[in-house]
Amino acid sequence: MIRRNLKHFRVFLAVVDLGTPTQAAARCNLSQPAVTQALRRIEDEAGGPLFTRTQNGFFLTDRGAVYEARIRRAMNRLDAALAEVAPRLVSAASMAQIRILIAMSEAKNFTLAARSLGLAQPTVHRAITQLELAANRRLFERTPIGMAPTRQCIALARAARLAFAEFDQADSELADADGRDAGRIVIGSLPLSRSVVLPRTLARFRNLRPTQRITVVDGPYPEMLAGLRRGDIDAIVGALRDPVPVSDIVQERLFSDRVILVARPGHPLAQKGAVQVSDLADYGWVVPASGTPSRQQFDDLFQRMGLPYPDSVIECGSILLMRELLQRSDLLGCISGHQAEAEIANKLIVKLKTSIAWPDRPIGLSYRRDWNPTRSQSLFLNILRDVAAAGETPALTGSV
Repeated sequence: MIRRNLKHFRVFLAVVDLGTPTQAAARCNLSQPAVTQALRRIEDEAGGPLFTRTQNGFFLTDRGAVYEARIRRAMNRLDAALAEVAPRLVSAASMAQIRILIAMSEAKNFTLAARSLGLAQPTVHRAITQLELAANRRLFERTPIGMAPTRQCIALARAARLAFAEFDQADSELADADGRDAGRIVIGSLPLSRSVVLPRTLARFRNLRPTQRITVVDGPYPEMLAGLRRGDIDAIVGALRDPVPVSDIVQERLFSDRVILVARPGHPLAQKGAVQVSDLADYGWVVPASGTPSRQQFDDLFQRMGLPYPDSVIECGSILLMRELLQRSDLLGCISGHQAEAEIANKLIVKLKTSIAWPDRPIGLSYRRDWNPTRSQSLFLNILRDVAAAGETPALTGSV
């Protein structure tokens, strides 16, 4: 595991750029023995030599090149954000202080930030004060509801989180070079992907990488988007948004999906054959959450047809909960066709036959524009793409 020491990272990059510890020492205002000691410690933590030492200078090994690519990306991002706040912070801010700044920007309270880090409250207060003195500006403003981070503080905290994610990526890359699995893959899962796409992808990936840590998280799309942008989530799988919500996110289409209407077996409308649109307003509904693409299509249907909006609506993103509600009532459901595929195949719910021409919904991946996935992450994404391209998530065709 690589220790997070900003001075050591800068020493390492200086040696890469200048080729000798002597010149690196001058750039970093250190003695040559201090540079040599820092390199030794970095290589111990990295699990092997990062440089080939010759009479003509220091040159990166293959291992060193992997390490350098990640550390440079991280430090370029972090130093640019520090300099934007105040140039002096580039040399003055420590890793511990930056971690505290991140915690404070989230908690907006000294006591809560200290608790999240396992530190004493005075330690957190002192670190923020030191950063503000070095920057010669306020990073937090006192408000009635807590300490609000300034705009520049928010940008710095976000850049720092992404830089820390790159440090984690460096650990994973070095472990992969040694034939080991390290770090973890974090996937944000929207409702559709939980029932079809991800299970098949995870099963295939697990056969190839049985010890790789994988975390699947779910939640409202805005929360997962925020996690993606700050580096807590590597990629989101599910319905794509139109337009793309922010410019630093890339959306990659994998396949198309269509909304369907469902009910319990034996429901009065399930016995009718072709269901008239006018019949739909007479029943209560279980529908996706507000703000989702499928919910928007549901809401648009009644407006487009000039029908009164149903009085009884339950918002629900879980196919399991929807299934249980439908089986115990005459409620109708509106849901992704792929998401309900297994439930329909097992005759737990039925698809209603209507003449509604639902538009296709693009399903795919969302990830940061400047994200550089590790080999393990790339393998996972390629398997996911193969699952979609091979037709393992066939679109439900026909009128629905």
